[in-house]
Amino acid sequence: MHIDLITVVPGLLEGPFSHSILKRAEEKGIATVRIHNLRDYATGKQKQVDDYAFGGGAGMVLMIEPIARCIEALQKERVYDEIIYMTPDGETFDQPMANTLSQKKNLLILCGHYKGVDQRVRDAFITKEISIGDYVLSGGELAAAVVADALIRLIPGVLNDETSALTDSFQDNLLAPPVYTRPAVYEGREVPEVLLSGHEAKISQWRFEASVRRTQEKRPDLLKDSGWE
Repeated sequence: MHIDLITVVPGLLEGPFSHSILKRAEEKGIATVRIHNLRDYATGKQKQVDDYAFGGGAGMVLMIEPIARCIEALQKERVYDEIIYMTPDGETFDQPMANTLSQKKNLLILCGHYKGVDQRVRDAFITKEISIGDYVLSGGELAAAVVADALIRLIPGVLNDETSALTDSFQDNLLAPPVYTRPAVYEGREVPEVLLSGHEAKISQWRFEASVRRTQEKRPDLLKDSGWE
């Protein structure tokens, strides 16, 4: 997978992609993330990328011209399966969407900033708009990092077997069951006996039942359309 990220504050994105699983994915040649500074596509001494909104109102708006130059330059290098805009009014990101997008080859993500982007950018270039929740961030950079992380970790070969994404919360609309490690007893608190039994079928059944119980307690909304009720 190749992901291009367009931003006005590239420093916000450099950290998340230089550590841990995301870094290892790139070292293995499984995923590549490239960060593009929008100001590199601006003109004039000030490298201006934003301006006041027509009609007045507080806040600045990202201009169409530098964004168009950046996207068009990147499109000359590859064909994108999706050109994504991170915005509070986009479709809410969830695990099924992550599963689908993780199967794509090339993605371009535009990070919103200030009061957003000129609507003509959305009309002309954007194929998918995504929000990571019903709240507003200072910009789309952190949201884009969340999306990229969620996608890349699903690609086969990125995670080791013991951290398989197939057992994560929200797969099959269930939360993951409780997990335990050594010691087996800590200040009178014991690990469930079945997990120490070595009986794979019984352990699998316990984990499934624990997942259902946890989902019922914490996120009953997930069960409505899952068939687990």
